[in-house]
Amino acid sequence: MTSNTLSAKSARPIDAPVTESTAPAPAVDEPIDAHMEEREEQVDNRVDERVKEQIARDNEIHSGVGVLDKTVKILDALESGPATLGQLVSATKLARPTAHRLAIALERHRFVLRDQHGRFVLGSRFAELAAAAGEDRLLAAAGPILQTLLDRTGESAQIYRRQGEQRVCIAAVERASGLRDSIPVGAMLSMEAGSAAQILLAWEDSDRLHQGLRHARFSAAKLAAVRKRGWAESINERDEGVCSISAPIRNASGQVIAAISISGPSGRMGSNPGHRYAPLVMGAGKYLTDALIKASISR
Repeated sequence: MTSNTLSAKSARPIDAPVTESTAPAPAVDEPIDAHMEEREEQVDNRVDERVKEQIARDNEIHSGVGVLDKTVKILDALESGPATLGQLVSATKLARPTAHRLAIALERHRFVLRDQHGRFVLGSRFAELAAAAGEDRLLAAAGPILQTLLDRTGESAQIYRRQGEQRVCIAAVERASGLRDSIPVGAMLSMEAGSAAQILLAWEDSDRLHQGLRHARFSAAKLAAVRKRGWAESINERDEGVCSISAPIRNASGQVIAAISISGPSGRMGSNPGHRYAPLVMGAGKYLTDALIKASISR
């Protein structure tokens, strides 16, 4: 046999029928379709994210001063509440070192502070600037009312606003002498204790209310009583030996935007300070509410 001759084992007659394989063909249609749908969904999601990012970029205000625009991003992100550095990076899309550097710089100027968990929050400097500018209608009307409250009760008086998971004192008057509860303007206090915290939480929506009650020293039942009677009382709740009485201040829409309070030593205010002082504090809160409503109508 020559090298050009096919071996008998490998040879097949030309006219021999070709037999079809009896093995089932792999079912590839469904997995391929599912895979393609998954890929298309991923592409659509990426396109949606790009569109959202583009819309966000289009809505950004560019002042021409890059560092200022980035700083405003930090403040805008903190407007909705406390944030860790990672959350700031995610919200602002800034590089982590940039976000950290700007947040620390804002903290040194008191535009940003840290809460008890180390998170960044808006700082007390904003309240001070609002008071100095005289543009805050509440602050403009607050001074005489707080002084009247001090004169009639003999105790220090304050106004608080909620800021994330804390409350900030935006206005205050103090007793000239004697034992007193001293709360300076700009002081940040917990939302977990105190009559002002009760007022600022009592009328919140259900989710924020339940979240605020997780670590609070007061109960849901106590807040229900606050809503019913219109004032809150705190005895040794924030600090040992300190009492406070608070009432709501509302805007023209009826939303509670601040709490007006008096506070002092429990030895002087007595064991049942609410019944003694609540009418005066509620009257002061109603006066400021009416002033805000009148100012909104006259605009």
